[in-house]
Amino acid sequence: MANSDVKPRSSVAASAMAASYNDQIRPLLDAVDRLRQLNVSQEGIQLPTIVVVGDQSSGKSSVLESLAGISLPRGQGICTRVPLVMRLQGGDDPRLQVEYGDGTVVPVASEAEVADAIEAATAEIAGSGKGISDAPITLLVRKKGVPDLTLVDLPGITRVPVQGQPEDIYDQIASIIRAYITPKESIILNVLSATVDFPTCESIRMSQQVDRTGERTLAVVTKADKAPEGLLEKVTVDDVHIGLGYVCVRNRVGDETYEEARAAEAALFAEHQLLSRIDKSMAGIPTLARRLTQIQASIIARCLPDIVKQINDKLGRSSDELGQMPPDLATVADAVREFYHIVKKARASLEKVLVRGEFDEHPDDRRLHGTARIAEMLACYASKLPALCPASGEPFLAEEMRVLEETKGINLPNFLPRSALLVLLRKKLESVAHVPHDLVAQVWGYVEELVMGILQRHSRSYPQVQPSCRRAVQSLMDKARARSTQHVKELIDMELVADYTANPDYTMKWNNTMKDDGHGVFLRAVEDPGRSPTVVLPGYGETDVSHLRTHPRLASQAFDLWARLDAYWSCVVLRLVDGLALHILYSVKRLVEKDLEEELADQVVGSNMDGVERMLVPTPATAAKRDRLRKSISLLRECRELVANTMDKITAATTDRL
Repeated sequence: MANSDVKPRSSVAASAMAASYNDQIRPLLDAVDRLRQLNVSQEGIQLPTIVVVGDQSSGKSSVLESLAGISLPRGQGICTRVPLVMRLQGGDDPRLQVEYGDGTVVPVASEAEVADAIEAATAEIAGSGKGISDAPITLLVRKKGVPDLTLVDLPGITRVPVQGQPEDIYDQIASIIRAYITPKESIILNVLSATVDFPTCESIRMSQQVDRTGERTLAVVTKADKAPEGLLEKVTVDDVHIGLGYVCVRNRVGDETYEEARAAEAALFAEHQLLSRIDKSMAGIPTLARRLTQIQASIIARCLPDIVKQINDKLGRSSDELGQMPPDLATVADAVREFYHIVKKARASLEKVLVRGEFDEHPDDRRLHGTARIAEMLACYASKLPALCPASGEPFLAEEMRVLEETKGINLPNFLPRSALLVLLRKKLESVAHVPHDLVAQVWGYVEELVMGILQRHSRSYPQVQPSCRRAVQSLMDKARARSTQHVKELIDMELVADYTANPDYTMKWNNTMKDDGHGVFLRAVEDPGRSPTVVLPGYGETDVSHLRTHPRLASQAFDLWARLDAYWSCVVLRLVDGLALHILYSVKRLVEKDLEEELADQVVGSNMDGVERMLVPTPATAAKRDRLRKSISLLRECRELVANTMDKITAATTDRL
């Protein structure tokens, strides 16, 4: 005789399965529900969700009522005006409550009051009319016999607004539905009426837009008792590509209790001539509950590792972003330290691009390659200064002869008057004096733009101090321009003080010009009327000297003066180029390493600390961003801890069973 204390094997197996479910699956469902309550989706992290969609009057509410065993709002038009998150939990301790807004929780005393509680919450969110909203309501239903499921019921799709509804009601509903069904983590529970052709359903069209293969879509066919003819063919041929299959159900009729409705449904699919031919794995609310539970457990198990990764990645990015933000400044001393830190970073960047020629911070922005751009400006400046002494546009030596005539005096013959050279040099210098001044304007205009850009980049966290920085840079550049302008003036004035050079190139070039192949050829052509008046002079080219034959002696002196001025001009140009280039390089280096910090300190810090005190008050954008990041980090840490604790509980329970 068998021992009466020994439980049947089936009972033992069922108990083991229940224990496994409670230890492994239920904690995961609770964790995901808690993540949804925390609104982790606002961080861009999508949760595995079963989303219920259907055309208006498809029987969507009846299906959800049958799963939950409670009545939901009914009426004409759209019954569901906001997303309704239904958290169904099986258990012996019944509990009903509605949650919405920023944590408002409304306990519901009885199942009969659930519909009224949902309608009241809906009215508070979407108004008392017929408008809709995307702000969700959560309904918690804990009672014995309901499946452990979380579903999101969305407003039924309607194309034609009724009185009291906005004209764009379809677009509003479609926008809400797309937001929920687009994420790959969502399972679409598409509710279809057996009384319509499935391909004509708007809910099918919407789900196919985001799930073309149907791998995330499960179809529930309602009102099977109303249109049994051809239903078997509809669900087996599958013209609309439902990857997760179909489940046919019978809606509750009239005043039937939920138990009576389930009994009638079972009898319908067992005894009806047509509906009994539908496979039992595709019929009935209990079958639907099992399928949804299995799908939900599977998608949560599949998605959880990715959710954990997304939480950690987002937490890391938010923490890094918060760390890169400017610190909170509590005192003027804090502000001063932060200001000089900004100046130090700006100086380091400027030393790279304007002094050392390093471009690692801006490898692809040629405009910020300071030393290269200034070198190009200097090269262009040098090319604009003529290598040969500028010609007057008159016949060869006419200007020199006229100057010699006007500067002659009572002195030894064949001695060139020094004043003649200085007169000609002044005229030549005046013709090119604008070139170095143009360079000064170009260089300091570029440096000002570059310094301003880099300083603003390093001070972008404190826009309230940028106007002071801008004034400091402008003041500094005005001083730099004035110094360089004065330097150019002095360079030119120095050239006019004396005709002096120690450069041996002067003597060498003059000697080469005065040799027989230069001066001699010229004199023979001038003094001998029988010779051709056309001569070729070194460095000058072909020229006509016939106009000089009437004054051969003066022409000889004029040629000597021209040769000396031409040789001396090369030295003058070299001094103008080298002198201004060295001045600019020195001035830029001094600006970066010394003047900028002093000017910024004077303008921003000053004697009364006005500039740095403004740094103590963060801009609204900075304050809002810091607050957002802190809230994000707090939320993500709570979510990470929640998932970690859940996994620890599952591991501990599994270990205990072993």
